Amino acid sequence: MKKIFNFFLIGVLAFIPIVVILKIVSFVKDLVSELFKMVYNYSDNYIMTFTLFLISFAMFAYVGYRVSMGRSLIIASIDAIIHKIPVLNSIYRVTKKVVNMLSGHERKEPKEVVYVEYPKQGIWVPAYVTNKEGEMYILFIPTSPNPTSGFTVIVHESKVIKSKMDVEEAASFIISVGVDFNKINEIGNLPQ
Repeated sequence: MKKIFNFFLIGVLAFIPIVVILKIVSFVKDLVSELFKMVYNYSDNYIMTFTLFLISFAMFAYVGYRVSMGRSLIIASIDAIIHKIPVLNSIYRVTKKVVNMLSGHERKEPKEVVYVEYPKQGIWVPAYVTNKEGEMYILFIPTSPNPTSGFTVIVHESKVIKSKMDVEEAASFIISVGVDFNKINEIGNLPQ
């Protein structure tokens, strides 16, 4: 009975990645469907609805192109408006910085992944270098399996060991709870 239960759990765990992808696809489908219904109820015409979707698609593609090339006038205008709203300003600014850091649009400093001892000595975890000031590092230590939550710490440069992982490899390592680890040889370089 115990073996059958173990096989059942392994089977359930095997379907988790598929279920996550299906949930994301379902969410996007529902979002587009609701948007389509809203536009269609407004115009009551499929041609008008399809035209509005094409215009929206073209606009988002154009803004994406302008953002990737430098700066978009549309985004700059929205930034200027939100900058004037006291509470939303700080939330928007921080959210934008985090999204830009994770997406790679801001390249002020090279993105680095390092190892740091956390939560105590002898336990090494990967961390993202989010900022540097002299010999001090500001690190974001993500938690498994959700790399968007974690801890922000400030440590001296002597307390970190540089990794050859890029941000995507580190995120994959964290999401997979260590199963997907391409730089396994780095473990031998960590002090005990």
